[in-house]
Amino acid sequence: MKTIKTFAKTFPLAALVSATAFASAEAHVSFLDKEASQESTILATLQLPHGCDGKATTEVRVKLPEGFVFAKPQPKAGWELEVIKGDYQKTYDNHGDKVKSGAVEIRWKNGNLSDDFYDTFVIQGKVSGVEAGTSLAFPVIQMCGDAVAAWDQVAKDGSDPHGMKSPAPLLKVVAGDSHGHDHDMAGMDMTGMGGMAAAAPAGETVKAGDLEISAGFAKAMLPGQPVGGGFFTVKNSGQTDDRLLSVTSPVSGEVQIHAMETKDNVMRMRQLKDGIAVAAGETVKLEPGKMHLMFQKVKTPFKQGDTVPVTLTFEKAGKVDLVLQVVSAQGK
Repeated sequence: MKTIKTFAKTFPLAALVSATAFASAEAHVSFLDKEASQESTILATLQLPHGCDGKATTEVRVKLPEGFVFAKPQPKAGWELEVIKGDYQKTYDNHGDKVKSGAVEIRWKNGNLSDDFYDTFVIQGKVSGVEAGTSLAFPVIQMCGDAVAAWDQVAKDGSDPHGMKSPAPLLKVVAGDSHGHDHDMAGMDMTGMGGMAAAAPAGETVKAGDLEISAGFAKAMLPGQPVGGGFFTVKNSGQTDDRLLSVTSPVSGEVQIHAMETKDNVMRMRQLKDGIAVAAGETVKLEPGKMHLMFQKVKTPFKQGDTVPVTLTFEKAGKVDLVLQVVSAQGK
């Protein structure tokens, strides 16, 4: 049954108590689309309809089942992102490459989703090596400060768990067509997370004092992709340190500066609220898989061949206008 776990100061997890507080919940954590075709790459959209007995949700952990591979999570404004990697039980083919490991758990952390609101958490991944008719279970841990709701019950026969109080979200695998859908999402890069990026065509070069900003580009956004990624290089030829403080764009409601880092096989993304230091005599690159711009609330999805205007605000050099060239989602 569904449980609430209370954290004590002296123990990682203290006493388990009854889940009756959750009995009034109107809906379970579930997927927006509950079916996926064999050998297709999809956006698995997890629906989170409520908090924990009125408490705001602060963390969401999703364990990925075998057969859901090459996973990349959608970053969310106001949340930190952690990707835990491990070995697969089998070897999977990724466009000719044999892959034996990847993301096995996704965590959105340090957020604040009020019980009054509803939200979704999205993971791009491929359904591979799974027989039609099989249901893949994605156990979810929903944390609300010192309370935890475990959505992890799975029927023994893999069927829809009617009557269960805390069922794990299920994704039913159906027979794929002859072409599949993998080409629809193949190579999609959520703000440049993961994958090898081919050299991008350089955009215009702009000078502001001792700074030279060049090689600006953005990735094309595919259907269903909620955020865009932007990249460029800053060279400081002077003798005074500077700092990129913020970025704005007329085509996006908000532009954040983010960084990716991997430690102990765990990949984390964090927002750089203090900007990026550009030391005297140094060159700083924003590139896929590392530091990058994240365009939120994009008015029109970026298309290859378009341009994305941005305004960079530096501590010393002031405001600098730059145009990013939109390249393909695969970075070619």
